Amino acid sequence: MSAEILYMVVPCYNEQEVLRETARQLREKYVSLIERGMISPLSRVVFVNDGSKDRTWQIISELHSEAPEFFSGIDLAHNAGHQNAVLAGLMTVKDICDMAITMDADLQDDINAIDEMVQKYYEGNQVVYGVRSARKTDTAFKRFTAEGFYKFMKVMGADVVYNHADFRLMSKRVLKELEGFREVNLFLRGLVPLIGFQSCSVYYERHERFAGESKYPLKKMLSFAVNGITSFSTKPLKLITALGFIMSVMSVLAFIWAFVAKFAGFSELGWSSLICSIWLIGGLQLFCLGIIGEYVGKIYAEVKQRPRYIIADFINDAGTDKTEE
Repeated sequence: MSAEILYMVVPCYNEQEVLRETARQLREKYVSLIERGMISPLSRVVFVNDGSKDRTWQIISELHSEAPEFFSGIDLAHNAGHQNAVLAGLMTVKDICDMAITMDADLQDDINAIDEMVQKYYEGNQVVYGVRSARKTDTAFKRFTAEGFYKFMKVMGADVVYNHADFRLMSKRVLKELEGFREVNLFLRGLVPLIGFQSCSVYYERHERFAGESKYPLKKMLSFAVNGITSFSTKPLKLITALGFIMSVMSVLAFIWAFVAKFAGFSELGWSSLICSIWLIGGLQLFCLGIIGEYVGKIYAEVKQRPRYIIADFINDAGTDKTEE
């Protein structure tokens, strides 16, 4: 069996502190895999610059100049977001690779797990998920919210792999099928399992970030969670319907109670109970409108069909191409 071409897609946003170390470790891994005949010498690492404001793109260009046989680069015209940056890389390399692995640039994903991922691919798996075996490096709050997110996604009906982020291997066949999904609101953790095909998981321990700051503060994590839930589940809308029915029943019961109280002679109602009722109903209405608004906003974004990303430059060992998606 001949070795096949592996492309690593590494999204980067303001990663100047860690990028050269990431490149060094990935180069060592590629040399090892090539020497053992596991991947073709035509394999490459593609760094995707997602509109960074530091020297990230300059470093990517330097890495390509120093070792074009290992490193390529994609420069997005603007910050498109992590998921779109990953997609931009995958769609750019889908026709020139046999398999692609996506991972972040911060070295938290275990590079040594790549060996097992490639082996699982040769065993017939079209998708190989990198799954965290433990969350020892997380704070208690991070661990609680992250694990709660995956469990809540399952309850909401979204098919996600527990403790899996965006460290995964996909075959050329899967990449071709992924191209057919045209939604603007991307949530790859839910989208890839939806494609199907034979898959398996590889377990690894996630490391501390090598350098720099996390690109996912609490605000972004919450936004990502909302996007994932509303992209793959309509259960929140169904819950609104159920809540509306329950409130209607409660209103009828309250009306009956008020009617009975009136004729029984103890109809003196307190101001506090009235105000609490108004605030409760008002809060529930605003909450429900907010959920509906999330879905309406997604429809608005999908209908416009704007490009998910725009590629300004693609540098590889053949030169520079300019492409748009």
